[in-house]
Amino acid sequence: MTRVAIVTDSTACIPKTILEDLSIHWVPYYIYHGEESFQDMVSLSPKEFYRWLPTAKTLPKTACPGPGDYLDVYEKLATEGGVQEIISIHMTSKGSGAYQSASTAKGMVQEKFPDLIVEVIDTLNVSMCHGWMVIEAARVALEGGSLSQILSRVAAMIPVTRMIQTADTLKYLYMGGRIGKAQQIVGSLLNVKPLISMEEGIIVPLGTARSRKRAYQMMVNKVEAAVGYMGRIKIAYVHAAARSEVEKIKELIDQRMKVVESIVTELSPALGVHTGPGTAGLCYYPVRE
Repeated sequence: MTRVAIVTDSTACIPKTILEDLSIHWVPYYIYHGEESFQDMVSLSPKEFYRWLPTAKTLPKTACPGPGDYLDVYEKLATEGGVQEIISIHMTSKGSGAYQSASTAKGMVQEKFPDLIVEVIDTLNVSMCHGWMVIEAARVALEGGSLSQILSRVAAMIPVTRMIQTADTLKYLYMGGRIGKAQQIVGSLLNVKPLISMEEGIIVPLGTARSRKRAYQMMVNKVEAAVGYMGRIKIAYVHAAARSEVEKIKELIDQRMKVVESIVTELSPALGVHTGPGTAGLCYYPVRE
């Protein structure tokens, strides 16, 4: 057990093997369809979800974990793990209530364990941008880093970690009310591929392309503009039932960037319900050291 425990949730989209290797503790989101309820990445896998989603007549609802879900994890770490410090890392508070739930749970657990230190972080980002911050926090913790060292590491990543993705349609984001500032391009989309990103915790449009090939070229251009030709980056290729598509993005990135570390992963159903199958993109940050 590390001196600082790292907690997150299923929307970080971190592969299971990495969660286990880095001793990351996580809580699932919830997905509701009619009278049925599922736990994200527990009772509902990406494979079965993306196969079913295009046939759905109504969009499933999602819900973040409640304070009790995080409280259960915090209490278990304090009692069974003997942990005295916890850092809980979550997706943008402007798109989910997870940060607020975790903050409420922090107050609840500290009433029972006054000496327990809990820090709750709003990444102002999503998917593997959120995930990268969790991974790097866990690595510092495993190396014996202090609470302040881990917090500093994550704080440095928040302003420079970026997501860019494209999909066949913005229909799912629109239907789910998560369209953010990209609302303006919904009505103009026919046979074009929209590019979206996130700034200060809100989805923003980056433009459109006439084909996936062109969309992927635009992605790489934007990464290069941010970090320079052959700039050093860590990158995650994220998709929704579109592994072959992110392999195309990876090929382009490898030609123009110095990739220090890469991960290929699938969007959890709790996020994929808002993007739809076929989504492909990347989450990266520059490596300066």
